[in-house]
Amino acid sequence: MSTIEERVRVLEDIEAIRKLKARYCAACDADHDPDLLGPLFAEDASWEASSMGRAEGREAIRQMLGDVGRSGRIRNSAHNAINPVIEVTGDTATGHWRLIMLYTENLGGGEVRHQRIIGWYRESYVRKPEGWQFQSLYCQVEESAPYPVLPA
Repeated sequence: MSTIEERVRVLEDIEAIRKLKARYCAACDADHDPDLLGPLFAEDASWEASSMGRAEGREAIRQMLGDVGRSGRIRNSAHNAINPVIEVTGDTATGHWRLIMLYTENLGGGEVRHQRIIGWYRESYVRKPEGWQFQSLYCQVEESAPYPVLPA
């Protein structure tokens, strides 16, 4: 049986990981800002999305996600990571999240399309002296399609 202190620590760890995920989503929604995203990942982390490919190591992750932001293809994105299941074991943890993402896709020439993505994340985390970081992040896109925007 766990002590109260151990149980409280697990709850605090879960909350810290939720905040890590919230910072990740906010950085993605800030044009995939590599300076915000980089520190969220362990030095030897991996990032992969079924629709975008894989990057290994913090610097490669920063570069790949920064390239997404610099491309200007995604505007006004809203990453919504919901229904988390987070399991903590000492200084490591795993997380499973659902994803609903809405964004405006810049098609060029002033043309845009409103898109939605439905999918999920499978992640692992590691506790470092600076706090919890992603060790691995995998995003599976289950469905992606345009959606109509009604006039205001």
